[in-house]
Amino acid sequence: MSDSRPTPLLPGIASPADLRRLDRRDLPQLTDELRAFLVESVSQTGGHFSSNLGTIELTVALHYVFDTPADRLVWDVGHQCYAHKILTGRRERMDTLRMHDGLSGFPKRSESEYDTFGVGHSSTSISAALGMALAAKQKGEQRKVVAIIGDGAMSAGMAFEALNNAGVADADLLVILNDNDMSISPPVGALNKYLARLFSGRTFNAARRAGEKVLGVAPPLLEFANRVEEHVKGMLTPGTLFEEFGFNYIGPIDGHDLDSLIPTLQNLRDLKGPQFLHVITKKGQGYKQAEADPILYHGVGKFQPDIGIQPPAAAPKLTYTQVFGDWLCDMAAADPRLVGITPAMREGSGMVRFAEQFADRYYDVGIAEQHAVTFAAGLACEGLKPVVAIYSTFLQRAYDQLVHDVALQNLPVVFAIDRGGLVGADGPTHHGTFDISYLTCIPNMVVMTPADEAECRKLLSTAMTLDVPSAVRYPRGSGMGTVPGSDLATLPVGKGEIRRQGKDVAILAFGSMLTPALAAGNVLDATVANMRFVKPIDRELILQLAGEHSLLVSVEENALIGGAGSEVARVLEESGIKVAHLRLGLPDRFIDHGDHARLLAELGLDGDGIVRAIRARQQAQQ
Repeated sequence: MSDSRPTPLLPGIASPADLRRLDRRDLPQLTDELRAFLVESVSQTGGHFSSNLGTIELTVALHYVFDTPADRLVWDVGHQCYAHKILTGRRERMDTLRMHDGLSGFPKRSESEYDTFGVGHSSTSISAALGMALAAKQKGEQRKVVAIIGDGAMSAGMAFEALNNAGVADADLLVILNDNDMSISPPVGALNKYLARLFSGRTFNAARRAGEKVLGVAPPLLEFANRVEEHVKGMLTPGTLFEEFGFNYIGPIDGHDLDSLIPTLQNLRDLKGPQFLHVITKKGQGYKQAEADPILYHGVGKFQPDIGIQPPAAAPKLTYTQVFGDWLCDMAAADPRLVGITPAMREGSGMVRFAEQFADRYYDVGIAEQHAVTFAAGLACEGLKPVVAIYSTFLQRAYDQLVHDVALQNLPVVFAIDRGGLVGADGPTHHGTFDISYLTCIPNMVVMTPADEAECRKLLSTAMTLDVPSAVRYPRGSGMGTVPGSDLATLPVGKGEIRRQGKDVAILAFGSMLTPALAAGNVLDATVANMRFVKPIDRELILQLAGEHSLLVSVEENALIGGAGSEVARVLEESGIKVAHLRLGLPDRFIDHGDHARLLAELGLDGDGIVRAIRARQQAQQ
């Protein structure tokens, strides 16, 4: 008896050129195989899951219609690029995804010629794609450029700045809005509500029901009317918004229907000028658990595909994010002035319980970091105490607002900065390696680096007592396992502490570096200080340690240039103290993705690495 199962197609796809040689009728089978491979692969490595399941048909259609890599595909954020990686010659390396020396979880120019633009932050695709389209025009090259942006990313001002420019730039550019009604947290804002309202309004639905009743006696007419309805819906509603920007709007169409996607993309490929295609997709498509809970399955660890994500058998240590979320609720109960702000990172920043318990004091402003910071400044002007919960790498996007709108006006905004330091698998787009440097140089700022979970809670409470801008910077994941109290105790501003008394060498540890510093201190019998504050830095403690030791060693999980070690050096220089000072931190380069502990070890920021560096310096001084 012969095997009637179809021959697998995916193993034969080494590049999009192989895909384009397939018969169009084979593409549904390919998408099924691609979805099954992606489920199996990501379940073994972890990574972004539900968003990638939602773009499989769209990815296949794009590479089938466009002549990639000559034609440019520009992905927004990169949460949706795994199928793209698989189809562009990286299928056999997917087992290394987000691992040390393995594939990046985001598009990366140095990884593949098909990754036309490196991303990791939101809302950059239209700007980059417009630049590529106009560059092609200027050079006389015939190529197509496509930007694929999610609905959540459309809430950022940068996307609209690019649309505004593209509409008058006379560029051959296609923007695809991947509308899955979900970014990471549920999307918010007027644009999302506008799109949703268009398809659920009473007037539209009443007209549809009346038409069905009248035309129901003639099924062919009803079928025709349904087709016209879809066209008119797109032409007269969301299209109005984007056509005002100068785009030719098409849609919305089903982003999982290849029979709709492929001919539509083929038509758009041959059109000149700015084009806008609106596709509707479902996050988690084809995997029931992810469809039911796309937020839980947005970013996953390893799991069994036939079972799905299971809760841990034993309660793990509290993460810094959970410590912040608990503190936020407790402080809100104690201080009615507190309001919480997040730029679309409710879950990631630990604000779910706060959003439920203090809904009238919770603001998710969407993927709009610049707006989040200036919005907080406005709240502070009126006597409220805004707490902006934001990742270190995302706060970079609002640096001017931080300087001009908050610090210059000396407004008491609290920045709870998560993911300070290296974050592991997400890599250089998400490492928080610059915040100490870019915060410390701003006048009026107070910058705090808690060493453990309990200290994090205390420093957050300290920040709430200040009448100036302040930042509490803490790492991803768990720390020493110190259990925070339930009170709202504070710590003295600008004061560190000695955690281990030794001799000859004094290690000044900032934040997460206290743990490896103590390990090194035990080996070397060195004094170890927990500095707590980068600004104002504890001058008295530094001068005391300088007078009692022959070598000071500052250690931080931040860029060395302009970091905490620079503040220690400044104090020594201004005081005229002549003492050897070794600065340890992150080198002047972007750090790749990989296991957090392994990265620290390779950079010499674990206990053994600190010992080696100190011994080498001592030998050089002899």
